[in-house]
Amino acid sequence: MKTFRIGVDVGGTFTDVVMVNELTGEFHYTKTPTTHDDLTEGVLKGLDEILQIGNVEMKDIDYIIHGTTIGTNAIIEGKGALVGLITTAGFEDVLEIRRVARPQEAAFDFSCDNPAPLVPRHLRKGVIERVNSKGEIHTPLDEASVLSVIQVFKENHVDAIVISLLFSFLNQTHEKRIKEICKKELPGVSVSISSEICPEFREYERTCTTVMNGYLGPVIKEYMDKLIDCLKSKYGEVTLHIIQSSGGTMAAHVAGDYAAHLINSGPAGGAIATAFISTLTKNEMAIGADMGGTTFDISIIDKNMPKTTTWGGVSNYPIKLPMVDLKTIGAGGGSIAWVDVAGALNVGPESAGSNPGPACYGWGGEKPTVSDCNLALGRLNPEFFLGGKLPLYPEKAHSAIKNYIADKMDISVEGAAIGVLRIVNANMAKGISRNSVERGYDLREFSLVAMGGAAALHAVDIARDLGMARVIVPSMSGNFSAVGFVVADIQHDYVKTFMKKDHEVIPEEFLQAFLEMEKDALLQMENEKVSVQNIELTWSADLRYEGQSWELNAPIELSKKVDVDYIKKIAQDFHQLHQTVYSYSEPMETVEFVNLRVRAKGKNRPITFSSEKTQITPENSYLKGKRNVYFEHTGWEMIPVFDRYQLPEKERIVGPAIIEEAISTTLIPPDSSGVMDEFGNIIIEFETEND
Repeated sequence: MKTFRIGVDVGGTFTDVVMVNELTGEFHYTKTPTTHDDLTEGVLKGLDEILQIGNVEMKDIDYIIHGTTIGTNAIIEGKGALVGLITTAGFEDVLEIRRVARPQEAAFDFSCDNPAPLVPRHLRKGVIERVNSKGEIHTPLDEASVLSVIQVFKENHVDAIVISLLFSFLNQTHEKRIKEICKKELPGVSVSISSEICPEFREYERTCTTVMNGYLGPVIKEYMDKLIDCLKSKYGEVTLHIIQSSGGTMAAHVAGDYAAHLINSGPAGGAIATAFISTLTKNEMAIGADMGGTTFDISIIDKNMPKTTTWGGVSNYPIKLPMVDLKTIGAGGGSIAWVDVAGALNVGPESAGSNPGPACYGWGGEKPTVSDCNLALGRLNPEFFLGGKLPLYPEKAHSAIKNYIADKMDISVEGAAIGVLRIVNANMAKGISRNSVERGYDLREFSLVAMGGAAALHAVDIARDLGMARVIVPSMSGNFSAVGFVVADIQHDYVKTFMKKDHEVIPEEFLQAFLEMEKDALLQMENEKVSVQNIELTWSADLRYEGQSWELNAPIELSKKVDVDYIKKIAQDFHQLHQTVYSYSEPMETVEFVNLRVRAKGKNRPITFSSEKTQITPENSYLKGKRNVYFEHTGWEMIPVFDRYQLPEKERIVGPAIIEEAISTTLIPPDSSGVMDEFGNIIIEFETEND
């Protein structure tokens, strides 16, 4: 019987791998440097290591769940496919016109413009056809115009074709026919149609989302096909899933067809992991703080559930798909510190990544990073980084900080390093505040869950500055996004634009729309070999008051009996939701049903951390020794260093202290203390400015 799952998270600096026994809850984990020239090399190396550590063979693995930022990186670096766009004649410039809005961060900078459309003007072509606003065919499709466009695409050697026609979300007949013609005339070229990728109203967002799917599709498919082939060659048949932006998984072999769903594939795992640990520790309000080598990913957990959205994007390209509501800033262990022309100290967003890496890695990096500063201040053990697998070089860190910061600012190396940490902590605190306090949340109710190799060194200072309740450093915090992968369920989302006022809704038509989406969902789950008893379906609707521009997504109770009273209750519940979100409601106003949604989950066998029994252990068994660590207000202090693997349950560690494990280091600053709970999580509490 196959009883193991493996999660693989390919990050900008390291590839994290975890393996769990589904029956016992026992975890194993490892880290290996990300191999940017060929990501599959790092993945295969990580798999080899985890199988050896767990003493199991691939035949014992139920499936592998993979997360990657390859899609996001392709957008940022402009390395996606060459796309040709087919649209209704006269609408070729929808991507260029956008919403006639400028980048939010440059609203008053008249020299700044939006990024160029992902499809150049000479490859945006219109065809003769027209579907009207009722979904009726007004102008039949002129197939000769389609063939003419395809000839242009042939001459330009496009890698992918995107088809987004006016009102195709109401009637996909023309899009499907054009797809058939493209497949026949250009075999092997990827074809995406908006009525399958994003069947919603709003022409620009629908087109942009489908273009993104086409832009990333060949890149994702090439990578996934190569990885599948490598796994098959080395291990035989292996079941591979990939994590979606929504936090669910899908079969890897279909990932190329739904590439836009993978924009935040890696970071979504952190949000799922945070929700998992918030439930386990009974902290229903939590902030996920995932600080890796390159980025800092922020997620909000509200009543043990990740906040989700259907509005996202990368580099000002909107994506209209369900996804975990994540925010990412350039703050990681590899973030480079630098002094600008005015003599001011800055940190990031540029990162040293894994090539050349921080100066202290000895891989060729020369510029100082956050990791170099933590090492120079004694907060990292140069002989126990990654459990001793990667030795660090304090002299290289010291030299980089001195040459690039301390000498330029005429301060000590310690002062420069503390300055770097203060800035990166402030950047992360600001990122959390923007995405929580500015949405009406009271951070005093929240716990901060520290994830990623670097987060546990910074978490207490960040949480204290924000007045948060506590910090939770989960077991395997350095690989915790990958833990989110192995606890995630298979998931697919379906949407249908409905666009009716509450008094216009015909109950039978309303029910039929949901049943059709359920049928598609069940078929997809069957294709992915999910048994019926493990399928969970949920309904929701995007609702708004008549005249409003934007909608709120409201959960709806599943029912096979839909009548007028059922519709009225949905509208009444929307008034309450609007009151909660915006602090006002208009019960006498007409409610519009904009989109109907179905989410299908293929539930996996639930996993939990195995709880530990209380131990009575002499301190000298978990005290590793003492180390000189520098603090801003007290200078160098000799503080205790504890072994996390030997730390007993309920033992209180009073700061200042350091707790070491192979893949991360936890700093408990002065005026703080930490306790190991029954699941191996370190719960840190502290004095705040509000105390």
